[in-house]
Amino acid sequence: MTATATRVLVLNSGSSSLKYQLLDMTDATRLAVGLVERIGEETSRLSHTPLAAGGDKRETEGPIADHEAALKAVGAELTADGLGLDSPELAAIGHRVVHGGLEFTEPTVIDDAVLKEIERLVPVAPLHNPANLTGIRTARALRPDLPQVAVFDTAFHTTMPEHAARYAIDVATADAHRIRRYGFHGTSHAYVSRKTAELLGKDPAEVNVIVLHLGNGASASAVAGGRCVDTSMGLTPLEGLVMGTRSGDIDPAVTFHLKRVAGMSEDEVDVLLNKKSGLIGLCGDNDMREIRRRIDEGDERAALAFDIYIHRLKKYIGAYSAVLGRVDAVAFTAGVGENAAPVREAAVAGLEEMGLAVDASLNAVRSGEPRLISPEYARVAVAVVPTDEELEIAQQTYALVSA
Repeated sequence: MTATATRVLVLNSGSSSLKYQLLDMTDATRLAVGLVERIGEETSRLSHTPLAAGGDKRETEGPIADHEAALKAVGAELTADGLGLDSPELAAIGHRVVHGGLEFTEPTVIDDAVLKEIERLVPVAPLHNPANLTGIRTARALRPDLPQVAVFDTAFHTTMPEHAARYAIDVATADAHRIRRYGFHGTSHAYVSRKTAELLGKDPAEVNVIVLHLGNGASASAVAGGRCVDTSMGLTPLEGLVMGTRSGDIDPAVTFHLKRVAGMSEDEVDVLLNKKSGLIGLCGDNDMREIRRRIDEGDERAALAFDIYIHRLKKYIGAYSAVLGRVDAVAFTAGVGENAAPVREAAVAGLEEMGLAVDASLNAVRSGEPRLISPEYARVAVAVVPTDEELEIAQQTYALVSA
């Protein structure tokens, strides 16, 4: 890597999408951001915003056959802004990889052996790792000379003790099939827990934080002194909180019942729990703004869905307070956590004996900055901390390749 190579391109590859950001790590400035949607369809769309030049968003529509074509289209947009993929200022490409198992506990430079191991983990992340692999292979083919770094969603959670990570099933069976709790959204939990400590003016090693990452996918974590000691998602991202389309915690016997009594196949049960449950299964909507609008109009199904969502949140706040012993802060993040004031208010309502409270006026403020929304007298700080997974990936990538 040359001394002038300070840029990192972050890629987040989905099955039919490619989200990207280009950052200059001298000061963590975003130079460009964008998204390619509906890859493989006739109506593919590329949205690109050249932030460095202060330009307007550019959108193009038309067929983009595959991820290789998508990345080439992204490269063309970057080149038009003088930020091309062939630039000597590009230090590395950082890839979000959802599942790293126990094998990957930190960012890793990708070689053939690493690729093979990520592929071996596909059975425990069938919806995510294949798409991540496609993005990696595409980028390596276009820039084989450039370091490619995998940053794993699961890595932050590998510090969980065995008593938190193990399921209470036969050990030999669990080990043979790598069945354990891995956790996800790790880059977000790492970033937000660290930023929460900064907001409190303390070293992360001194702070115990409960992080609530509430988006369409949602997860909670208990972070003690900068290390994850428990998290709500498990073998897959299905376990834990009520989510937009996922059930979260459920009696595992429900799956047997649906197969035996309803005659549902394994695939049908999978689709039910992952795509037709959670908020959308309860009330037909997975957009919290629409749910709140319906509640205001007296919709009982929406109100029940909201109450179930909040009840699960409170259970995890209580559980993780017990796990941590001392809680310094509860941090809300991601789309719902950052923007839905009623969710934050309801989640801590009635928890005053635990030291939690929300100031109504502070909670109502909309801001893109980390902020406290608890009153000064509250024993436990309640914070809103916008997450930045792309920056976290870029920082970890750059630190590795510039070491």
